[in-house]
Amino acid sequence: MSIVIRDVREHELDSILALNNAAGPTILPLDASRLKRFFDTAEYFRVAERDGNLTGFLVGFGSDSSHDSSNFRWFARQYGAFFYIDRIVVASRRRGGGVGRAFYADVQSYAEVRYPLLACEVFIEHDNDPARLFHGAFGFHEVGQHVMPETAVRASMLTKELCSYAWVRERYGDALPDTPWLRRTRHLPGPAQRSTGT
Repeated sequence: MSIVIRDVREHELDSILALNNAAGPTILPLDASRLKRFFDTAEYFRVAERDGNLTGFLVGFGSDSSHDSSNFRWFARQYGAFFYIDRIVVASRRRGGGVGRAFYADVQSYAEVRYPLLACEVFIEHDNDPARLFHGAFGFHEVGQHVMPETAVRASMLTKELCSYAWVRERYGDALPDTPWLRRTRHLPGPAQRSTGT
């Protein structure tokens, strides 16, 4: 009954699209072309499996990406370097079973050696107290609010400082050790592989 977090596979995009669009008003709907763009450009795009079934996904972008979300651009105006969680979706039958916490542990492990800050948002209008409580319990705090021009939905903008980043950056700079748990599995270049800093 363990949860497996792994990189997405292209043949799973139809299932992920259905999962996203069944999530309700707290997640913006997607179409197939935008999801494919996520697949092609996201620095982090992973799925959760439990008992061999797809139970959720998380998509994230580094601050130097060209991601076109207005929430991402809001964070880009406020902060120099951050890792942005665009969306996390967990199948309704699996909510409360630890999938969200497994995703956040995984994405934090990825981000904290590459970025000083984890950023995301939670919609305010849709009685989303469970999501706000989840993020607060995970160490996020509100740094502002933003009304998304494309939807007129107000979002609570959240960040979490990644305390390991400063030590890792001081010790290793842009060259992380070549160990399996740090090795990138996606084909996209990340800050640890670029010659410029984050």
